[in-house]
Amino acid sequence: MADISEVRSVLADLGIARELLHDEARLRAHLGLDSVDLSELQLELAERFGARFDPWDGHDPTVRQLADLVGAGEAVARAADAYRRCGWWRPDLLDQLVLDTRTHPGHREALVGDGLTLRRAELDAAVSGCAARLVEGGILPGDNVLVQLPNQPRFVVLVLALVRLGARPVLAPPALRAHELGPVLSAARATAMAVPGPPHRFDHLRMAEGLRERHPSLRTLIVPGRGDPARGHLGLDACTGSGGTAAVHGPRYPADTALFLLSSGTTGAPRLIPRTHEAFGHVVRASAAASGLSPETVYLAVLPVAHGFAFGHPGVLGALARGGKAVLGTPGDPAAALELIERERVTHCALTPAVARQWLTARTAHRGRDLSSLRVLQVGGARLDEDTAARLAEVFDCRIQQVYGMSEGLLNLTRLGDPPEVAFTTQGRPASPGDETLVVDDRGRPVPDGETGELLARGPGIITAYHDGSETAAFTPDGFHRTGDLVRRHPSGGFVVVGRVKDVVNRGGEKVPAGELEALALSHPRVHAAAAVPMPHRVLGEAVCLYVAGGADGAPSLREIRRFLEGAGLAPFKLPDHLVELSALPLTEVGKVDKARLREDVRVRAAREGGERDGGCGRQPPDADGPCG
Repeated sequence: MADISEVRSVLADLGIARELLHDEARLRAHLGLDSVDLSELQLELAERFGARFDPWDGHDPTVRQLADLVGAGEAVARAADAYRRCGWWRPDLLDQLVLDTRTHPGHREALVGDGLTLRRAELDAAVSGCAARLVEGGILPGDNVLVQLPNQPRFVVLVLALVRLGARPVLAPPALRAHELGPVLSAARATAMAVPGPPHRFDHLRMAEGLRERHPSLRTLIVPGRGDPARGHLGLDACTGSGGTAAVHGPRYPADTALFLLSSGTTGAPRLIPRTHEAFGHVVRASAAASGLSPETVYLAVLPVAHGFAFGHPGVLGALARGGKAVLGTPGDPAAALELIERERVTHCALTPAVARQWLTARTAHRGRDLSSLRVLQVGGARLDEDTAARLAEVFDCRIQQVYGMSEGLLNLTRLGDPPEVAFTTQGRPASPGDETLVVDDRGRPVPDGETGELLARGPGIITAYHDGSETAAFTPDGFHRTGDLVRRHPSGGFVVVGRVKDVVNRGGEKVPAGELEALALSHPRVHAAAAVPMPHRVLGEAVCLYVAGGADGAPSLREIRRFLEGAGLAPFKLPDHLVELSALPLTEVGKVDKARLREDVRVRAAREGGERDGGCGRQPPDADGPCG
């Protein structure tokens, strides 16, 4: 392990006087290193310590920060060697893992959607042909390409084609708009962007044209139809059509970044999450095994496939990697999903709790559908309450598998053989045998099993840094990712998710975990959805505002819900101070409650109604106007 004295020696060899090399000296501002010096330093650190130092990322690190980076780099290199020795990281490239026609016969159906069925060999040929046409259209190895397409076969073909040619797709759900995509394009320095069409509820092409004007790196738009080279438009139909010559790509290595996922963006702009062939391939394999996927699997994707859950956790890629078939459905249409299950004999599907509740309603209206092929319903993206889990198992007569994970790589699943008391009440344990997890208090000290703390994780599928090297506080010095999730460890070894570290209402100095309050509120028979957010308060600083969605009989009043929660044993300081009833809670593009919108809504309410009066948040009828209505 290199220490700071060795880093000082490297800098001294560059001609820097040793008396200048104090811990807080910055490379450019204080030591005067120019571009030539920085390039030489980059090569020396890589050769001596295996450290990845990017002198062009806009940061000007101190000598201490540089030493920390070198030390972290050595630790990462040792971990990588261990992961390869254990067989968790394999020499497969992602497209090879997913499209293997040596192990799985090429004549079997692989991908269904949008009126199209592709057999395995046809899908492989389509990917190679698309890669070749992308190169002809100016997309080069090393380019970052933002892909914002819906659940259609061309999404899968385009993403795997980019991977095959050595470009790096950046997966963006179609629900994202210019506000979210601008920072992503800047961070990625994307050279191309694929957009859906024709316009339905939103004109993505018009948005992309506006983004191109503000982002000089964005040269090419991959658009529906034939395209127009004079306008910098590459036709999506031509790119993803059948036929074409073999792809021409640069050298690729398993340690290379295969693609980028985006963080959920619930606390700010989405962050770029680099996924290497080795690490992401491990996540796909481990989660597919834990989910019981096989060549007989028919996986239905009704969540956006641009999100990790439906894409590769295990998702579409997991089904294909195990020799099964993936069916792409339209998000937000439960009736159509039930029809697809019957027609395609679907065995596996992934939902969020909000979508799962919609399916329960849809099943009542479509009792005649034959859903007997369905074996596993995976539910993730938010905590699933026990009552809903039990109802899903009964109504759909299948296994319920809870999935708790993140695009950064940690993926927990309950196991298909778990008893109901585990499968219905916990969010699972790591899919990877190489994952290490800690539950710690706010000072970083491990807490006893059963107590609540923040979950930390590191392992063969978990990133050690974000794309631009920022957000270093998200990782501990010894390489654990700070998930930001509050959990407690169940006797089964799985985790129970309590809430977010930052999803806490600080009510007069008392901390109220939003997830705990929400889970109890959901156990009320007239509450179908619940979300707690802080509301500005003159005396307390923050008060607890609870948003609820009720059923046909409406939600309980504030007095009723407080009495109910008191009866459940909730501490008085955790009781909601205000209640807002909505017909439905706002959701993000992946089906999570949109806390950002609720926080903005409660801020507006507080400003409009004085904010500090008792009941200032008030009870709002389900059809009332407002930012969330």
